[in-house]
Amino acid sequence: MSAESSSTSRTGGWPGPGHPPAAKEVTMVHKQSLAQLLDEGRRKIQVTDEELTEAKRRRTLLAASVRRAFPGSTTYFNGSVAHGDANTPLTDVDLGTVLTKKDAEPYGPGKKSALTLMEIARDAIHEDLDDEFPKLTIEVEGRRRAVLVRFGDPVTPGQADFTADVMTAIPHPSGRGLYIPNTKIATQWDRADPITHTRMVLQAIEETKVVFARTVRLLKHWNGTHSKPMCSWNIKALSLNCLDEPMPLINALRVFFTYAADEIGKGPTPDPAGVAGPIPLNMPRPEVHNRLRTARKYIDLAIEHEKNGRPGLAQHALHQVLPELVAKPDATEEEADRLGQAARAGAPATSGLGLVTGVVTPTRTRAWGE
Repeated sequence: MSAESSSTSRTGGWPGPGHPPAAKEVTMVHKQSLAQLLDEGRRKIQVTDEELTEAKRRRTLLAASVRRAFPGSTTYFNGSVAHGDANTPLTDVDLGTVLTKKDAEPYGPGKKSALTLMEIARDAIHEDLDDEFPKLTIEVEGRRRAVLVRFGDPVTPGQADFTADVMTAIPHPSGRGLYIPNTKIATQWDRADPITHTRMVLQAIEETKVVFARTVRLLKHWNGTHSKPMCSWNIKALSLNCLDEPMPLINALRVFFTYAADEIGKGPTPDPAGVAGPIPLNMPRPEVHNRLRTARKYIDLAIEHEKNGRPGLAQHALHQVLPELVAKPDATEEEADRLGQAARAGAPATSGLGLVTGVVTPTRTRAWGE
């Protein structure tokens, strides 16, 4: 669907007796609603069926290899493909294997590291997949948590490659969660619960009738175009606590940015499963907090403009949050006049948000608050 569509009508009056009216064309421009803009935007980045099918096929091949390498083990899937919020281009997939309690006995904090397990997984994957993927390479040395599989063959045309993180985990003695590798710390193992994480995300998708996944896709794109202040899991962890019912996408964005700004302002995001430690940020917390607050102000402004019959300005505000998904609208004379009036009057709704005629707004990576 294009950003704008037009219809044409003919109007006119009798210029004088005996003279037929001159036909005059009037173009009626129909602006898209925020709902339409967001729906169109999320479709632009939604992973394709072809990408997803091939990614899942390769994930299944890897799962079969590690189960063969560790008889009796179970496999689990996590990450964006498992969580139903993958964007295109699709570049990776995540999975893990959990050893039986008996096989896990030599491993864990104070015992052996996962290096031997990672090497066993590497060898099994090479045996099973080298013939189909002749450019396959697998990295173990220096890897923090998982074996890195490079297929040498992308699932998205035009991409450099497609990779997989394959984790070798062991059961936690408490029965809650797992011990997963962490070669960068002295104990060599961290506690986590990726299985519960996936279950919680899928439940949220069901309860919100897919709004959760669609919102997360948009939020991950926002994150990527604004200096990546947060990791994807932090976005999802916060979303789990505030997106719990169906709602329009614009409302979901407002709910998230409001809640996330408040929570990040208080401190780090806790693990939703209550097992692992707090989720780290990619930059200092005050800067992340500022980006979230700024995004919330733009979303509020977009909603306010739409409510008051200013669709062009609503789109302009939404463009600030999702610059590569929502086009910057062409300013009509009427909209430019509104902007000018607001700027001259120092209206609170626009001051400090960059919505002043003549201001050039970048559409690539942003760094709000810097």
